Amino acid sequence: MRIITLNANGIRAAERKGVFPWLLAQNADVVCIQETKAQESQLTADAFRPEGYHCYYHDAIKKGYSGVALYCKKEPDEVIKGIGWEDVDAEGRFIEARFGNLSVISLYLHSGSSSEERQAIKFKFLDRFLPYLQELAKNGRDYVICGDWNIAHKEEDLKNWKGNKKNSGFLPEERAWLDDLFADEQWFDAFRLLEQQPDEYTWWSNRGQAWAKNVGWRIDYHIISAAFKDKVQATAVYKDERFSDHAPLTIDYDYQINV
Repeated sequence: MRIITLNANGIRAAERKGVFPWLLAQNADVVCIQETKAQESQLTADAFRPEGYHCYYHDAIKKGYSGVALYCKKEPDEVIKGIGWEDVDAEGRFIEARFGNLSVISLYLHSGSSSEERQAIKFKFLDRFLPYLQELAKNGRDYVICGDWNIAHKEEDLKNWKGNKKNSGFLPEERAWLDDLFADEQWFDAFRLLEQQPDEYTWWSNRGQAWAKNVGWRIDYHIISAAFKDKVQATAVYKDERFSDHAPLTIDYDYQINV
């Protein structure tokens, strides 16, 4: 099973940069997209319904903002648009596809970088989301939760960690939240289950030649339930082309999707 996650930073902009021919060539079973920044009514062109895929969008109420999507090779048994929390669902941050006992989720976790108010909203979400995930881990389903989590977990996950200790995305409270998530080994950071080369990142600021100098952050994840702990076969961050300020993260699993 191959799953790709990508924060597109605008699905229409990413389409113009060639993301869909690349995606189709990857032969992924599921593609998780974040930050579509579009209403589904604006995505009527064939490009946004890739051939061979069942496509599902969950938009933010605010136009040109947030939004998530799933492209699935096999038709899911069920698609759930939203987590069930009105404030979160109004921003289009969560969509889940269910295939038998497997759930694949595309998640766009809040950023707090724009203001103290948005950081407070992010913390409020995290306070609710940890117990939610702890309950999911007990329900017997297998989960892959993909997306932009907007947190770099450890010093190895961003280039300039010393200069970002007081910045959203690397705050001690955010990093401790991920510590708590992984503490009881019900959830795992799939990328880190395999040995990785240093300086592997998934997001780069558009300022100061961050991309060219690889001054990046790893804030895009596959967070997997315990059933997948020993099933991660390969990981890849694609940087040969630039579709967004994020890079696609592909992970292959020794797992068969059943419907």
